Amino acid sequence: MLEIINVVVAAVAAFAAGAVYYMKLAEPWMEASGVARGDDGQPANGQNPMLYAYTFVMQLIVSGMMRHVFELANIDTLAKGLISGIGIGLFFITPWIAINNAYVDRPKKLTLIDGGYATIACAIMGLVLTIF
Repeated sequence: MLEIINVVVAAVAAFAAGAVYYMKLAEPWMEASGVARGDDGQPANGQNPMLYAYTFVMQLIVSGMMRHVFELANIDTLAKGLISGIGIGLFFITPWIAINNAYVDRPKKLTLIDGGYATIACAIMGLVLTIF
């Protein structure tokens, strides 16, 4: 049961970090992504609660798999969790974001913004997963 709580807390922490991160980088992200904007200048689908629910579920999946890998690899200290989380974000997720963005000819700035968040979020997940 503690493992499930740990996974959920890690996903919540990463989700919350994303809220802060993307609030700070909202304008550069919107420019780089080319997202459609409403009359208020905000993303047209930005108020869709299903988008946030979907995002959280995806982060829950990442957190659950990270917990599984951490268990198998005996990653059980805060330092190991942090370094492993950074590695997952920086060397697994960010390159995949870069590939996807390259094929649709998105600016490298978008990869840096989204890859930066993936790295920070996975680092946070790594820390939380090794706290308990």
